[in-house]
Amino acid sequence: MPVLASIKPLQWESDFFSLSTGLLDFSTPTPLDASASSPFSLLQAKVSAEDIDRLDALQLAGFRVVEGEADFVLSVERTTRQPGMRIARESQIPLLRDAAAAAFTFSRFREPWFPADASARFYARWLENAVRGTFDHQCLLAVDEQGELQGFVTLRELSDDARVGLLAVLPTAQRSGVGRRLMAAAADWTRVRGLKRLRVATQLSNLAAMRLYFRSGAQLESTAYWLYR
Repeated sequence: MPVLASIKPLQWESDFFSLSTGLLDFSTPTPLDASASSPFSLLQAKVSAEDIDRLDALQLAGFRVVEGEADFVLSVERTTRQPGMRIARESQIPLLRDAAAAAFTFSRFREPWFPADASARFYARWLENAVRGTFDHQCLLAVDEQGELQGFVTLRELSDDARVGLLAVLPTAQRSGVGRRLMAAAADWTRVRGLKRLRVATQLSNLAAMRLYFRSGAQLESTAYWLYR
């Protein structure tokens, strides 16, 4: 089976990482040849785990599996407001950038395809943009009784749904229910805006996150693989 796809330039990633990057678009199938690939230093593809033929074809074409991804969905008909939740402010960006850089040290933005510090830099910028409302629309913080940061979640409003962008609990607040509070607050944020579902994705290697989403009432909707060449 040949690889049939066009290539969509990922301009933001290309600029951020100084690496010309493209994403395969399977909705416009044309033979993937050297001339189409030549402008890009890195090609990415996201493929459903059920699409075995396409996965095989990509690997025969030189693509390598980098990471698996699990996508969850949570209904939000009934939610409750959570204590100790705050909206992140721009004055908190330096603290939150450091927290995100420490929390997301391993991702698909890793060696040998990206520099060693790429994941930390990428997610620090993501969190900054979420606080400013320029990518995700809002960042919620979980704090303790003294107002100290325990964790954060970023949220983006879609057509009928919301999506969690980033969710992390600080090491000092692990195993104290903060993750459940953040998920419940995200669900409440979604319901208050008249949306129907909350979506969230994580790496297949992140068992702790998957356990959190299951315990929060989410259902596994799909799985996929990321491949690079």
